[in-house]
Amino acid sequence: MPRHLAIVFLALALLLPAAPGRAELALSDDVGQPVTLPGPARRIVSLAPHVTELIYAAGAGQALVGAVDYSDYPAEARSVKRIGSYVRIDLEAIAALKPDLIIGWRSGNPATQLERLRALGLPVYINEPRSLEAVAHSLRQIGILAGTQAAANAAADRFMAHRNALHAQYAGRAPVPVFYQIWNQPLMTINGHHLISDVIRLCGGRNVFDKLDVLAPKIGIEAVLAADPEAIVASGMGESRPEWLDEWRKWHTLNAVRRDNLFFVPPDLIQRHTPRILDGADMLCQHLDTARARRNGPQ
Repeated sequence: MPRHLAIVFLALALLLPAAPGRAELALSDDVGQPVTLPGPARRIVSLAPHVTELIYAAGAGQALVGAVDYSDYPAEARSVKRIGSYVRIDLEAIAALKPDLIIGWRSGNPATQLERLRALGLPVYINEPRSLEAVAHSLRQIGILAGTQAAANAAADRFMAHRNALHAQYAGRAPVPVFYQIWNQPLMTINGHHLISDVIRLCGGRNVFDKLDVLAPKIGIEAVLAADPEAIVASGMGESRPEWLDEWRKWHTLNAVRRDNLFFVPPDLIQRHTPRILDGADMLCQHLDTARARRNGPQ
């Protein structure tokens, strides 16, 4: 072949797009570990209910072949094959599904089981959003991994537009000291690094236990009495208000009790690291506005 034709063919080859589905994907997960795939994932396993929801929100639900218990949103997620719970993963069931990507949860999955999956040669991406911006980032990252960037980026943009609208509405309002109760026995809360604390800040609240070192620490009633929050917020286990939220009424000296600021937000709307957390934020922001309005009422 004449040299000038070879140069032309080479130039044309460099301009041609890569074959679809064959471009290598390389990015870092939420704990800084590199994850490399030969192309967009076609068989994904989710190791947390919130991860399952993120996968669908990012437009990649058709690639989900396995999920843990309580992966119940959206409705189609309920028919995906179960591979154990997020704290007790069925490694054999996962291997049988031949996944080309596993998305885990740093705070929920046992580290030893994640390492065993890596030892099997399976790509593991760790998801751990601790801010609302990180939820949007999770959507975009899953879109890259699954080759659904258009849907994922659109979902992330909608999420951030909603978040920014709430910020514009509530950022300048008087702060409300908040105790967020995860559970009653043992009594548990969240520190300032938890995603729920970011929601509290978005609404103009202040987590009274934001300085604690542990992400979801156990505390004593005495600590709550000493912090004297203006509002107590709890979620419980389901759609119903937990009975133990009203147990605080016996502590008459608490500011939150005197003003009847004992509020409920459904756990799926505030304890899952998904776009629906802003639906929970809508509710929480309204609750904190109620607390502000009660400052001028009878004490």
